[in-house]
Amino acid sequence: MKKFIETLKNCWRIEDLRQRLLITLLFTAIYRFGSFVVLPGINPGMLDKLQSQTSGGLMSLLDMFSGGAFSNASIFALGIMPYISASIVMQLLAVAVPYFQKMQREGESGRKKITWYTRILTVFILLFQAPSYLLNLKAQAAAALSSGISWTMFMIPATIILAAGSMFILWLGERITDKGVGNGISMIIMIGIIARLPQAFVQELGSRFTAISSGGLVMFIIEILVLYAVICASIMLVQGTRKIPVQYAKRLVGNKQYGGARQYIPLKLFAANVMPIIFAQALMFIPLAFVRYQSDGASSWATALMDNRSLLYNVIYVTLIVAFTYFYTAITLNPTQMAEDMKRNNGFIPGIKPGKDTAEYIETIMSRLTFPGSFFIAFIAVMPALAGLLNVQQAFSQFFGGTSLLILVGVVIDTLQQIESHMLMRHYDGLLNSGRTRNGAVSAY
Repeated sequence: MKKFIETLKNCWRIEDLRQRLLITLLFTAIYRFGSFVVLPGINPGMLDKLQSQTSGGLMSLLDMFSGGAFSNASIFALGIMPYISASIVMQLLAVAVPYFQKMQREGESGRKKITWYTRILTVFILLFQAPSYLLNLKAQAAAALSSGISWTMFMIPATIILAAGSMFILWLGERITDKGVGNGISMIIMIGIIARLPQAFVQELGSRFTAISSGGLVMFIIEILVLYAVICASIMLVQGTRKIPVQYAKRLVGNKQYGGARQYIPLKLFAANVMPIIFAQALMFIPLAFVRYQSDGASSWATALMDNRSLLYNVIYVTLIVAFTYFYTAITLNPTQMAEDMKRNNGFIPGIKPGKDTAEYIETIMSRLTFPGSFFIAFIAVMPALAGLLNVQQAFSQFFGGTSLLILVGVVIDTLQQIESHMLMRHYDGLLNSGRTRNGAVSAY
């Protein structure tokens, strides 16, 4: 503990790192403040039905990713998810459309063009999602609108406000990336998720002491231990890699020798990251578009598809995750391109011929990694449903797995690595080592 405190002091001594941390805290505080600013004309005391709608099922996931702004009818109700959806579409277009493929190979100028197209697509998605959210708000809390204002006149400015709120969140994320610590977009998603943790923790603790035959403190301690084990497994899943050795041929230029070093291609066990779960969840939201939520007349299969704890829902969910893991890995990692780049740079895998044989070798290893990786990620994804079946509260069960846990683990690891790099550049030990400087003395920067 003493070493950890000393390390935090070292973080504060580095002026550049201190400014980045303060900027990150400032922008995240602005985001959290905006999550509680209700749309003009809406009475927050009349949103009980909307909040009960987001207390369980698929709608609770939307509310979690927005940090509670969805159920508060906030100006940030749509959150950053429209931009994520636009980014996914652009990634798919970069694989399927030659124009975007060429743009992706243009380097920095191509990335700027893709970013511009992504923002334009985000605006179009917002102009569709904002009226959809307002129609749902009208159906769930029609009495929340102030008297004397019609919903027809309210929806036009409210749509503009919701779209502007999401674009402002995007701007905050970009500023965190440039001026702060970590990836800004991922940081905002993480803040929205983790903001629900204290309330969910208190609710779960209270339910264990108030409910009959709930197990009390012993059961709660077991839950915490299981949660710790799941977090450790998620870290191993995110960090796990298979290193493929690559040998580069020696070249003599004048009196100097170049190349000849052995390097490695790190193929991740979890190469697709959290994208398969996001794709699968997006498809599982489709039943909500055709069947009224909690409708009494809905058929049994439709009701099961809207319940994330049902057997039918989870079987389809796992199948989609496995399929999307293979799909997304195939479009993000191209063994043929990797083999060509390796051959162009006079590199080869020991014991494997360059060219076609190298591509087949890499593809074989990727297939062997993707198979267990897809089932590992599917297991993590259904952990909230398994926790719910064991009488864990809905809000707290979301932290046992799924997109929320994987995003939290990934963002925290990435942020720690960035802080680590800032400290190592100034000869400090990192957060994961010790709090002392490498030369045994503390220097002021």
